[in-house]
Amino acid sequence: MKNVFVALFATTFLAAPLTGVAGDAKTTDKAKPYPLTTCIVSGEKLGGMGDPYVHTYQNREIKFCCKSCLKNFNKDAAGYLKKIDAAEQKAKK
Repeated sequence: MKNVFVALFATTFLAAPLTGVAGDAKTTDKAKPYPLTTCIVSGEKLGGMGDPYVHTYQNREIKFCCKSCLKNFNKDAAGYLKKIDAAEQKAKK
């Protein structure tokens, strides 16, 4: 009985992280790429503080200079998306 419990426990907790990775990969593959070279929250150049923190929001890739900018982005995601769209439109002209 103990072996069954250990096997069930191990399977559940070892497989869970793999499920999350598979879900992230599907979302990232279809996500609209981030068009800017700067962090939408801080305005810092991406890569200036190490690798950018990449987040997928509403099937869009958002890159931040660091993970702590995600908290501020989440406070006004719609506003930041408008800024990204405006910057993208300006770059097309």
